[in-house]
Amino acid sequence: MKEKTIVTAAITGSIHTPTMSKFLPITPQQIADDAVLAFEAGAAVCHIHVRDPKTGQPVSDMNLFKETISSIKKRCNMIVCITTGGGLGMTSEQRLIPVSTFSPELASFNAGSVNFALFHALSKFKNFQHEWESKYLAFTEDFTLSNTFKSMKEFAETFNKNKTKPEFEVYDAGMLNNIAFLIEQGYVKKPVYIQFVMGVLGGITPSSANLLFLVDYAQKLIGDFVFSVCVAGRAQFPLCTQSLLIGGNVRVGLEDNLYLNKGIMAKSSAEQVAKIVRIAKELGIEPATPDEARKILGLKGLEKVKF
Repeated sequence: MKEKTIVTAAITGSIHTPTMSKFLPITPQQIADDAVLAFEAGAAVCHIHVRDPKTGQPVSDMNLFKETISSIKKRCNMIVCITTGGGLGMTSEQRLIPVSTFSPELASFNAGSVNFALFHALSKFKNFQHEWESKYLAFTEDFTLSNTFKSMKEFAETFNKNKTKPEFEVYDAGMLNNIAFLIEQGYVKKPVYIQFVMGVLGGITPSSANLLFLVDYAQKLIGDFVFSVCVAGRAQFPLCTQSLLIGGNVRVGLEDNLYLNKGIMAKSSAEQVAKIVRIAKELGIEPATPDEARKILGLKGLEKVKF
């Protein structure tokens, strides 16, 4: 274990739809408000997607991004990690626009292609608030989140140009090979920051053994890295706790899990942050401040972003 851990709050994402939770932040104001509450609860980083304020559909609208992240920056100094996942089905060019536009300190970087499936959620809901929701979920039965070596090279070049640190999203073990290759070819420099993403249908399943395997494999392949863990669904807190025990960082938030406890929906990402902070403190681990997280990750600093 270590004395400090970086807590990330993934505020709204592009996975859950409005019908799934009335607490899901939709508008720029709601997303920014939840991010600031998460900061006050102990999060050093917020992971930001945006949605159509009227329908809640994930979009890649630069005006909505600007409104959201500018509001966060005015109110606190937390690290803003902007998505390059965007909404499912967006092109690589669309997904990279937030990095080239806002030059954030940190942004997500999917480390390979994955069958990113959400269609199985259709069986849990009979009626949706918006027409787009069922179509969006059904679409993923025949969808691959494509991240080819060509596109990853283009991503790395854009990140390097903007001095934006990649947060490598690793959905399965083979993606660690991809990161090692990017390092070998000179597109990425160590130390790297890896987010182990577990529980997405199409990626690795969440289990204690799988997390230990991923960390061990990364140590053998890459060696010099910082890691965090995020988990889709009910295994969020058990595996985030395991991450704390083995020297990792953690991500919680409504993007990944809509619940605080069994049968109890989280009213905000901040509630989940407060819970994982309580767990960490019981283990003698304090949440890193944003500036401490900047040092751990080697970020360029808030004064060098373009928002």
